Amino acid sequence: MIMARTLMALLAAMLLGAAAPAGQLYAVDGAASSLSAKVPFFGIGSKSAGFPSVSGSIRLDHARPQDISLDVTIDARALTAPDQLTLGRLKGEKFFWVEKYPAVHFVGRQIAFTSPTTGSVKGELTVRGVTQPVTLQVVFDHPPAQTLPGEAITLTGETKINRYDFGMRSYGLIVGKWVNIQLKARMVPRA
Repeated sequence: MIMARTLMALLAAMLLGAAAPAGQLYAVDGAASSLSAKVPFFGIGSKSAGFPSVSGSIRLDHARPQDISLDVTIDARALTAPDQLTLGRLKGEKFFWVEKYPAVHFVGRQIAFTSPTTGSVKGELTVRGVTQPVTLQVVFDHPPAQTLPGEAITLTGETKINRYDFGMRSYGLIVGKWVNIQLKARMVPRA
């Protein structure tokens, strides 16, 4: 009986240990993080939008640096634009439709480092309920593998998406289909 309980406890510990992700968990510092998007406009200029409300987490494992768990949510309702007309259109049904889809979501699961501070994160971006694969080119402010316990990390990231892939096809003759996205995220360690 004691042997059976000991074996069950050992098995449970092994299963829980296998399910628990390894590495350091960081929370996105919303006050020091943001996302911006720029799209060609009339073929001669561009229009920009800002997403100042960013939240989420990242898990880095020094033993397996290629594995990353990046989960970022952007509040589309907090979207900013240079003028009220553009803001209204971006928040409306033809673009982000923030009443129905209040959040933009990115999940990354693997990083291929190209140097100690740069890499490509493969993941999935969800906008307007549509999920597409996206690769985010990232730059860390210092090598994640050398991060000290309790030390914050800042990363910047860039990607380009086709807005048509996410159901944003309006104003095709005026607004370009390729959107350049830039992310800045400061991440602070969680206990």
